[in-house]
Amino acid sequence: MGTRYRLRLYLLAVLVLLGLSVLVARLHKVQVVDYEYYRSRLPGEKEVTVRVPGVRGEIRDRNGVVLATNRASYEVTFDLKAILDRYRESLAEGEEIPMIKYEAIEGGMTRPRTEPDIVAIVQETVIPEMRSLGLAENFNAEQMQIHFRGTNGLVPYSYRRDLTFEDFALFAENDYNIPGVNIEVKPLRVYPFDALACHILGYLKLPDIQRVAAEKREEFDHYVADDAGGAGVEKSLDDLLQGNAGKRSMRRDEKGVIRGEISYVPPTAGADVYLTIDAKVQYIVEEAMRSVGRGAAVVMNPRNGDILAMVSVPSYNPNRFIPAVSPEDWARYTSDEASPMYNRALSQHPPGSTFKIPIALAGCLSHTNRRNFYCGGGVQYGNKFMQCWIGSKGGRHGSLDLSEAIKRSCNCYFYQYGNETGIRNIVEITGKMGLGHKTGIPLEGEMPGLVPTPEWLKLRGLVWTDAYTAMTSIGQGFTEATPLQMASVTCTVANGGKVFQPRLVRQVLGKNGVPLVADRPVLRADLAKEGLTLSELEQVKRGMWKVVNEEGGTAGRARSPNFAVAGKTGTAQTGNSREPTNAWFISFAPYEEPELAVSVFIHNADSGGKCGAPIAGHIIKQIMAMKHGYVVEAKPMAEAIGNFERINLVDFDNVGLDQFVEGDDADAAVELPEGFAPRVVTTERGMLQDAPSLRARPDSRGSLWPVPPKARKYPQARRPAEKKGGFGSLFKKKGR
Repeated sequence: MGTRYRLRLYLLAVLVLLGLSVLVARLHKVQVVDYEYYRSRLPGEKEVTVRVPGVRGEIRDRNGVVLATNRASYEVTFDLKAILDRYRESLAEGEEIPMIKYEAIEGGMTRPRTEPDIVAIVQETVIPEMRSLGLAENFNAEQMQIHFRGTNGLVPYSYRRDLTFEDFALFAENDYNIPGVNIEVKPLRVYPFDALACHILGYLKLPDIQRVAAEKREEFDHYVADDAGGAGVEKSLDDLLQGNAGKRSMRRDEKGVIRGEISYVPPTAGADVYLTIDAKVQYIVEEAMRSVGRGAAVVMNPRNGDILAMVSVPSYNPNRFIPAVSPEDWARYTSDEASPMYNRALSQHPPGSTFKIPIALAGCLSHTNRRNFYCGGGVQYGNKFMQCWIGSKGGRHGSLDLSEAIKRSCNCYFYQYGNETGIRNIVEITGKMGLGHKTGIPLEGEMPGLVPTPEWLKLRGLVWTDAYTAMTSIGQGFTEATPLQMASVTCTVANGGKVFQPRLVRQVLGKNGVPLVADRPVLRADLAKEGLTLSELEQVKRGMWKVVNEEGGTAGRARSPNFAVAGKTGTAQTGNSREPTNAWFISFAPYEEPELAVSVFIHNADSGGKCGAPIAGHIIKQIMAMKHGYVVEAKPMAEAIGNFERINLVDFDNVGLDQFVEGDDADAAVELPEGFAPRVVTTERGMLQDAPSLRARPDSRGSLWPVPPKARKYPQARRPAEKKGGFGSLFKKKGR
């Protein structure tokens, strides 16, 4: 063979090898390096995306005490698509997948359709395996079938939520090789103190896709919604508390079978909300209010309007609503006539004689306070004789100045004082103090209260007279206020005339501690700038001091030997023969440099002096003692149980205090003139804003079979690789 021939042969071999190398390199790039790129472009194959809900932020008190958080929860989920695929693979020749009929609405018309009976498949294949581990439970079959139909199997079905660690360990010991069954670690909302501050915190509801805007849903092939706030701060600050959603991208072939995961972006946590509430103060107030069946109390800082505690009894445990409340618990809550879901701190009622304090301030700005008025037991207005409480006992107060009238809670004085001031001035000044308007705190269900006007009365077919002004001046008739509003009024007296907007949210911190909301104090009005002098304000404050600290005052049971408390009692008629009076007491302390303003409201109580004052006094003493070293620890609280018993006297710890003759807080004993009975307000049960998610009851098809069939045997399945990121890692990262 010649040299030239061999050279040609070598050259041909090199060219062939070179071509093969290029071909191999190209095949490697197409089939390995760019596999996913070309795979996704095969006919009938597409990428599908699933939204992964974010992790909810925490709710804390002003000192960082956690009031609502998340804990890791073990949840059994069924991959219904995988279960169906495995079932299909296991079918012997001639066997068919069980089908079920349903009706679908297409083009505005109902059409018959069929689909795999996923419930029957799960009952035959998965449930027997779960029963062998002792983890099977009844379920709602209709809900499972609808979930399968609506998600095409891309979103796992939650079979059992909040598995115990022992159950999880049992599952793990068996290497959880049940095809299509997985254990997922998910965030579960938890309220560490149970019923404490329940009406502030609220509760969560299960995800509701119908509440999500269509354009948001269209961003994903399958939109898994977040848990949503159902009440309280959980609802009003829901947008801030919700975390940023993650995204899982998967590949689906032309037959609809999921072939693998393309990418995964884990969710992130939402913002943390810091309330103005002090958990220890909240605990003190809730403990005190359990001495009555139904009522409310609010504690505020008069220097900036911060709400330190807001309590309503009876109460409920928000943990019962996670992940969804049982039908039995919900029926118990809603059928309870004491209405534990109702926030009485935001409800409006006739405030009785506590309303004499804002009337007194309104009169100061009209200089009515410079006059004395005479109490002869009653005042005649047209054909209406307006009686004082002492007049009903055959007595009279005589000539009084403002401070003494507040001390003795003289109705005759305030009938005349209010008319001298004028209803227009009363409406204007009380409006500046927030009465007759919602405070604007971020809680639903707040009522505005009412300071009636001649125009308001005219719309109801009545003509305003001096008698109506007289009734308004003692907080009766059509006048209504909330415990929160009256606490705010007390702040105004205590701080020198400043009207702060009540604050419930102190700040909201986003990721990495970046402030999203810095809720600074908001000054709504300053009565000093309206003309209120310190000497005029001192008349009102001094009258409130006398109510508690002088003989003949109406609230000696609020007195403290260590510091001065100032207050005003109120006993308001209800127009309800079953519960004729409600009791009020507003107060501030210490008198010289006020740190606390307290409002107490009690349903069906004898008087503010006998029932409201002891509670407020006890609350103030406990808080002030805490400021001087007395140790108070907030603890989980059981639900406060309501009742309709008449409260005649509340007694805490008056033993050891100087005792003195107490005056009569007996304005409730006055028989209101005809036509002046309190109006009927919104019923308590009508104030519930949003119904919670109810736990689905197991149905007949979802009941466990009495005698489980022999489970269909599948090839041994490998445990799926644990996904990186997700809630588990986030949970550890945040130290929850």
